[in-house]
Amino acid sequence: APQQNPVEDIWLQAKRLIREFYFFCHSFNVVKALFELSIHCQTFNFPKLHEYGVFS
Repeated sequence: APQQNPVEDIWLQAKRLIREFYFFCHSFNVVKALFELSIHCQTFNFPKLHEYGVFS
């Protein structure tokens, strides 16, 4: 559930970026690169992220 899982928020942000720039997505490789760019170039700091320990 997105209300509990901080990883869902990360996926949602990446998917939102792809939806915004869908006109660049002429192939799966472009979609994949855009997705990876959105994940690698962002610092995620959600309040619920701190509910989980380092080893969770």
